[in-house]
Amino acid sequence: MASKLRKFSHTVASIKVHIVFVTKYRHGVIHGDVEKEIVKICQGICNKNDCILEEAKADLGKNDHIHLLIDLAPKVSISVLCNTLKTVTSREIRKHYAEELKPYYWKPVFWKRGFSVVSAGGASLDVLREYIENQGYDD
Repeated sequence: MASKLRKFSHTVASIKVHIVFVTKYRHGVIHGDVEKEIVKICQGICNKNDCILEEAKADLGKNDHIHLLIDLAPKVSISVLCNTLKTVTSREIRKHYAEELKPYYWKPVFWKRGFSVVSAGGASLDVLREYIENQGYDD
């Protein structure tokens, strides 16, 4: 399925990224209401940054990490967006679920340092290379 280009002022783009955040010490605390709250917070942050949270789901087996599929706006830095997502979700989850998290976290932490981000969607690299190599030739 082809990705739709989103229109911005002077720009069109389709920038899909797959982001994974892992809980500190890989504690399996992302389930039920905690997962729903994380998704809701991420949705709000994405909306404020002209991004679209397309999918979000915690790992069903271990509940120690969450996957996010985001359509980025071209003006948004991936690292800034990820740091904002992690900071706000950590603060809000620790505030709303303090008692539930108390056995796992004695310091004000929720996420492991860093994150994983991989570009997603679109044509394969081989198709892109061929397209670029054949520029200027009649079809």
